[in-house]
Amino acid sequence: MDLNFTPEELGFRQMVRDWVATHLPDDIRHKVLNALRLSKDDMQRWARILGAQGWLGYGWPKQFGGPGWNAVQKHLFEEECALAGAPRIVPFGPVMVAPVIMAFGSPEQQQRFLPGIASGDVWWSQGYSEPGSGSDLASVKTRAERVHDNSGDHYLVNGQKTWTTLGQHGDWIFCLVRTSNEGKPQTGISFLLVDMKSPGVSVRPIITLDGEHEVNEVFFDNVKVPAENLIGEENKGWTYAKHLLAHERTNIADVNRAKRELERLKRIAKAEGVYEDVRLRDQIALLEVDIVALEMLVLRVLSAEKSGKQSLDIAGLLKIRGSEIQQRYTELMMLAAGPYSLPFIHEAMEAGWQGDHVGAAHCAPLASVYFNTRKTTIYGGSNEVQRNIVSQTVLGA
Repeated sequence: MDLNFTPEELGFRQMVRDWVATHLPDDIRHKVLNALRLSKDDMQRWARILGAQGWLGYGWPKQFGGPGWNAVQKHLFEEECALAGAPRIVPFGPVMVAPVIMAFGSPEQQQRFLPGIASGDVWWSQGYSEPGSGSDLASVKTRAERVHDNSGDHYLVNGQKTWTTLGQHGDWIFCLVRTSNEGKPQTGISFLLVDMKSPGVSVRPIITLDGEHEVNEVFFDNVKVPAENLIGEENKGWTYAKHLLAHERTNIADVNRAKRELERLKRIAKAEGVYEDVRLRDQIALLEVDIVALEMLVLRVLSAEKSGKQSLDIAGLLKIRGSEIQQRYTELMMLAAGPYSLPFIHEAMEAGWQGDHVGAAHCAPLASVYFNTRKTTIYGGSNEVQRNIVSQTVLGA
C-alpha cells in the first residue's frame, strides 16, 4: 500500500490550488477562514463558479457532465478547496441526490435534474428525518398515496419532515415517503422528488441555540407530486436511501476541514497568549494525531480504490471519528479564547458586527460554532447506531 502521491497527482493538486486561488472571491475566503456567517448568496455564488468550471459535480463521471476524476483527484480537490478557505459545497444536490439519480433514475430524470444541480442554479434539500424518525429512518410516516384521476398519475403527499438543513432556500427536496404498510417497514418506502414551490408545501424555521436559522420543519398538506418524480421503483426507496447515506457519512467526516480548523485553533491560541501552556499544547497535539490518523484512514481507502481492491465499508467509521474531531476542535477553540469565546448576540450579527471592533475577530463567533457542532454526532445516523453497524458489517460481531 503506497500512501504517497505520484508526480501526476501532485501536478493535479497544484493545478487545483492555482485555480482556486484565482477564482475564490476574497470576501468569501475571509468569512470561511474566520468562521463568519455565510449567506445564501455566498454559498450559491461559489457553487456557480465551480459549476461554470464543471467542478461542482466533482465526483461525477464524464457521462453525466462531471470531470471524471478518480478517488485521489477528488480527495485532492476537496483538500485544496478547504485549505484555501472555500465554503463546503452544499451537499444535498451534487453529493447526495445526484448519485441516486445517476444510479437509479431514468434517462429522462437524469436529463431533467442533473444540469441544474451541476450548474449550482437549483438548490436541493433533504427530506429524511421526521419527528420520531431520525436514526430509525425505516419508521418514516410521511405518506404518499398514488392517485389516478383526470389530472393524471400523481401522488398526494401528507406529513412532516424536520431538521431540514437550509430548507428555507430549497427549490426541490428529495424525500423518503411511505407508499405501503405491507411487510417490513423498510419495504414500504419510496424515494420521491418534490418541487418545494408546490401548493401545500410549507417551511417553518427552527431557531437553534445559537440564534441561527439553519434547520427547518417542512410540512406537506395534500401536495400533488407527478408520478414521474418517483426515483426507481415504488417501495424500493430504502435501497436508494442507503446508497445516499454512504455519501453523506463520508462527507460528514471532512478531514480536510479538520486540517484547516486545526491551524485556526493554533492561531487563536497564539493570539490569546496561551499556545505555550503545556496542558493546552498536549490537547492540541492529541487532536492533531487523531486528524492525521483519520487522514491515513482516508488515504488507505483511496489506495485500495486506486489499485482496484475492494475497500472496507467504512463510511460509518469515517463519520464517527470525523464528527468527534469536529466537536473537539471547537471545544479547544473555546478553551483557548476564554471569555472572548462567549459573546454571541444574534441581533448584532444581523447588523453586520462580527467582532472586529473588540480586537478579537479571530474569536467570533466561536460560541455559535461550538453550539452548532453538538449535532454532528447525531445527524447522518447517530454515532451510537453507527458503532453497532460497524460492529456487524466490518468486525462481524
